[in-house]
Amino acid sequence: MSDLDFKALELKVNQLIEVCVTLEQKNKALLRENESIRQERSKIIQQNDMARSKVEAMITRLKALEH
Repeated sequence: MSDLDFKALELKVNQLIEVCVTLEQKNKALLRENESIRQERSKIIQQNDMARSKVEAMITRLKALEH
C-alpha cells in the first residue's frame, strides 16, 4: 500500500470514529428521553387510576342517594 492508500484509509477510519461517537451521543440522548417518557407515562397512569377511583366512589355515593 502506498502512503496515499494509508492516508485514505486513515481518513475513512477517522470518519467512522466520528460517526460512532455521534451515534453513541444520540443513543444516550434517546435513552434519557425514553426513560423520561416512561416516568411520565407511569405518573399519568397513576393519576388516571386515582381519578377512576374517585369517579367510581362518586357514582357509588350517587347510586346510594337514589335508593
